[in-house]
Parts: sequence; C-alpha cells; structure tokens
Amino acid sequence: MAACERLDQLLGAAITSLADSPTPRQDVERLLCHVLARPRSFLFSHPQWPVPQTECERFGTLLKRRQQGEPVAFLIGSWPFWTLELEVSPATLIPRPETEILVEAALGLCDNRSRRVLDLGTGTGAIALALAAERDNWQLYASDSVAAAVALADKNANQNGLSGRLQTTVSHWFEQWQGQLFDLIVSNPPYIAAHDAHLECGDLRFEPATALVSGSDGLDAIRLIVASSPAFLHDSGWLMLEHGYDQGAAVRSLYEQQGLQEVKTVRDLAALERVTIGRKGPSVP
Repeated sequence: MAACERLDQLLGAAITSLADSPTPRQDVERLLCHVLARPRSFLFSHPQWPVPQTECERFGTLLKRRQQGEPVAFLIGSWPFWTLELEVSPATLIPRPETEILVEAALGLCDNRSRRVLDLGTGTGAIALALAAERDNWQLYASDSVAAAVALADKNANQNGLSGRLQTTVSHWFEQWQGQLFDLIVSNPPYIAAHDAHLECGDLRFEPATALVSGSDGLDAIRLIVASSPAFLHDSGWLMLEHGYDQGAAVRSLYEQQGLQEVKTVRDLAALERVTIGRKGPSVP
C-alpha cells in the first residue's frame, strides 16, 4: 500500500497547521490515534513509519474540519472522563476536566454505604457513571430533558459495563422525580449568561446552547435546582452543583436562602471556584 509520508513528518506538519488551536499537539495526536487505531505511544516509538495513503486522506479530512473549529471529541466520537471513555454527540456537552472536581467532591463527601444519588441534566452520563464506577453500593439515577442525551447516557453505561447501575429517564429537572428522596443531588447545569462572548468561541460554538445558556446572568437553572432540591433531599442530604468561576458567591447565597447548611465552594486546579456544596438540615419539629 502506498504511503503519503513518514509519521513524524505528518505529525509535525499537522501541528503547525493547527496553530490557532489552544491545544494543537493534543488535537493532532488524538486525531491520528483515532485514524490509525493505535495508542499514543506508537506515534513516538515509530517516527519513521510510512503512513498509508488511505489513512493520510482520512486524517486530512478530519484535520480540515478541526481547522474550521469542530471539536475533536465530535470528530472522533468519544472523549475520556474520569476512568471512562464516553461516546459523545452534538446533543450533549463534551465532558470536561473541571467536572471531575464535582466527582471528586462527591466521593470525598460520601462513603460506600448505600446512597441514592440523582444526577440532573446528565448529558453523556459522565457524572453518574463516574460515581457508579467508584461506588458499587450507590444507587444512581439520572435524567435529562433531551431524549437523545438520555439514550446516549444509557449507551455509555452499557459500553462501560455499568448498565445495571444507572436508572435514567427523560425529565425537565425534577418533574419525573416527584415523591422521591435522595441522599445526594449533583448537577452540571447550564450556567453561561446569554450574552457571554465565549459562546462564539472554540468548541462552544458546536455544543447545544440549551446545555450552556441559562438566562441573562447564567443562573436561571441553578436558581431552579437550588429552590427545588430541599423537597427531594433526605434530611442531611447534600446538593452539589458545578458553576462558573465567578458565580461562587451568588450560588452560596442561593443555598443559604434555602436554609442549606455547611455551604462551601470547592476550587478547581486553576484555583477558581467551581463546585458549591450544601447540606439539608434536619426537619424542624
């Protein structure tokens, strides 16, 4: 089979062509690994390997789409999160490292005793499935208002060997959970303001606006979740929400207005406020 060029040459030229990307090397390596069906180590252990013409053409097509701004996750159809590989689609957000802060906080907050946990706006199922993978005694429930997202979460559960650990349903926030109580409610809801200029930049241009935008200040969904959560939490149950880096004070205030206790905000690896936690106090006689 004819070759187009050596692997190291193809890699170098492609990285240069993606100079406008914030992560050109990472983008190129992921696309090449996907096209070649090889691990990342192969790119560096076989630098002089002649890349077959067919693979070169497939890679070139994907590279052009990336140059036009399409997210790498959508180009290859999957993305890593926690210890999982999750299928993605334009119907959901691409899982991001910041959301792993929420998973870490949830695991640190609750031990392996039986817990009922609800993930609202589950998307790919990333949060719920990460928790299911780490806590075999937790009962995980998840919902999303988009049927395609729920179907994707179910598919990811099956592909990661967790289909028996997660119960899903289509629901606008709490609508389908009436009368149920949980020990922990988690969510990465939309929290970007409608006028935010970042919506016209990078990968956000290709992700669903309904999963990103939440009113003029980005807090509409968070307000609804915080106001509704006490009715769905056991006494001493916890609410845990991801939010924007500059929304910590506003979210803490919303928690406190609902009488939640032990309210605190966890910072991400960039020292930015990212996840706010609060506990429902015991009922007053």
